[in-house]
Amino acid sequence: MVTFVFWLFAGVAILSAFLCITRRSPVASALWLVCTFFNLAALFVLLDAHFIAAVQVLVYAGAIMVLFLFVIMLLNLGRKGPGDMKGAWGRVVAVVAGAVLAGELIVLRLAVPPAALRLPPGAIAGETRARGAVQAVAEPLFQAYLVPFEVASLMLLAAIVGAVVLAKRRV
Repeated sequence: MVTFVFWLFAGVAILSAFLCITRRSPVASALWLVCTFFNLAALFVLLDAHFIAAVQVLVYAGAIMVLFLFVIMLLNLGRKGPGDMKGAWGRVVAVVAGAVLAGELIVLRLAVPPAALRLPPGAIAGETRARGAVQAVAEPLFQAYLVPFEVASLMLLAAIVGAVVLAKRRV
């Protein structure tokens, strides 16, 4: 039963992510992204990663999506206008980029056996009981992955500054 529920949430997450990138309205895309975030949180719960699921909902579905919607409203992206893809070359580039990403996924699937991705049963629950959920997440985050974590925060700051600069520019 757990396997069925896992695949159900995974399928809905993939479908809502696809709908997120194919919608023309930025608000509709943001709402589909929220749906994706909630499905990913459900997947984390099924994998016994309750702390990561809570952070997924609070940080991504909450704070980041509020920021996205704020930027959408700030930039007034609700109006219809020309698309980002320019002519046939834009479509060719999109198809080539999609094919490259699909090829990378296929190569990754063939190169890494599924057994290498499985943890022993109860490994996450045992680690959580031994060190606590917060320490199990925080220790690698602030030791091994500190620089990527800081770079991600700087990129978010740059995105916010860029959105404000674009909004202040008179067209």
